[in-house]
Amino acid sequence: MSQRATESEAVTLPDPAERLLAIRDLDAGYGDLQVLSDVHMDVADGEYVVIVGPNGAGKSTVMKSVFGLTTYMGGDVIFDETDISQRNPDEIIYEGISYVPQTGNVFGSLSVRENLEMGAYILDEVPEDRIEDVYDRFPILWERSEQSAGTLSGGQQQMLAMGRALMLDPDLLLLDEPSAGLAPDLVEDMFDRIDRINDDGTAILMVEQNAKEALRRCDRGYVLVQGQNRYEDEGTVLLNDEQVRQDFLGG
Repeated sequence: MSQRATESEAVTLPDPAERLLAIRDLDAGYGDLQVLSDVHMDVADGEYVVIVGPNGAGKSTVMKSVFGLTTYMGGDVIFDETDISQRNPDEIIYEGISYVPQTGNVFGSLSVRENLEMGAYILDEVPEDRIEDVYDRFPILWERSEQSAGTLSGGQQQMLAMGRALMLDPDLLLLDEPSAGLAPDLVEDMFDRIDRINDDGTAILMVEQNAKEALRRCDRGYVLVQGQNRYEDEGTVLLNDEQVRQDFLGG
């Protein structure tokens, strides 16, 4: 049986020496609306962690809270031993976190290359080697380099958004529903690309609608319900847990 997250139960966490992100007792929302209550999550250095749960559970709010895009109401968000709980996104990005939102994640009027250059806007000059790394990782972006991002397919735009986020070589990549809107035959390819990003050493915290596939591939997973932790365990353990499957994965 997977670990049910309650105040009275201890949960298995990454070794403190390896912990990159630690979310503790986080309360957050939008304006006066509280969405998250006492949320706790961890991501170790180089780990691949997935958040799943029903619609409206607050999954994307966790991601936005880490990146300073929600109203902070209490708790702690610690990244690489630095408290970023009440920092703004333009400060957080300097700490080594990049965020790819679900929608509106490319500059449609700019070319593919210009989008990648925007990903390095905090640097004094655009590192050509990182642009080449992105093109190596996503060859279609090299082929479309001068094309306006708004004319790309949905899958190509998602690749571009991830490529732009990788321009700063982040320690932690936040991905919000990366397979949303993709044709079924492109979903597995997208997951394969995310696997390779993680294999290259980038830690990933991801919200994903395709929960079964995400849990099959990740190291650990969290099930969020009504803004609170419900279960947490290794991805494959959650995937094979009868109660989790019945309640949240469609059996």
